[in-house]
Amino acid sequence: MTIRVIIVDDQAMVRAGFAALLAAQSDIDVVGEAPDGRRGVEVARAALPDVVLMDVRMPELDGLAAAREILAPPRGVVRVPKVLMLTTFDVDDYVYEALRAGASGFLLKDAPPADLISAVRVVAAGEALLAPSVTRRLIADFAAQRPAPRKDGASLRLAGLTPRETEVLELIARGLSNQEIAGRLVLAEQTVKTHVGRVLSKLGLRDRAQAVVFAYESGLVTPGDR
Repeated sequence: MTIRVIIVDDQAMVRAGFAALLAAQSDIDVVGEAPDGRRGVEVARAALPDVVLMDVRMPELDGLAAAREILAPPRGVVRVPKVLMLTTFDVDDYVYEALRAGASGFLLKDAPPADLISAVRVVAAGEALLAPSVTRRLIADFAAQRPAPRKDGASLRLAGLTPRETEVLELIARGLSNQEIAGRLVLAEQTVKTHVGRVLSKLGLRDRAQAVVFAYESGLVTPGDR
């Protein structure tokens, strides 16, 4: 199945370069581009992509606001794409807020071409791009700067998890992949995938990115935990 992608970035050369790279892949089809967030929302609604590559800082409407509109569409819009944020900086408060809004992760613009291709495939498959240590640092940094953990029903939601599911959530929040969690807990990787699915379902979360944010904001995991 071909992955439909649109690229939203205010730099024409970046859009052209990413488009050429992705279009050269047999399983990826670039179906649209946009130079700003407002146009990006329009193209996303019209082109029905599976993945939106969204620059963080743009004119008209920044990437964060555009991601929020795309991920929380008006009634009647049933197809919601995955959003992968693109940023020049490895720590950016916009990216943290985008994860809270439901973005599936972020990628540095200067990442190797193979990483961009892999990121699109990972996000399209429903996973979050949270493995790199820079992502763990970003989440921890901004969690540390936020007020005390929210208790608005978070404790009640956590209580609905089994001890094993809680353990899996903690390891997700520390940035471990399914394979790494399986090794840590001595479980089959498929079993870990099942636990992750149940955690997301019980907590009403879109993906692993939101699971990480929830774990920090609920106080289950605190910055500096190992």
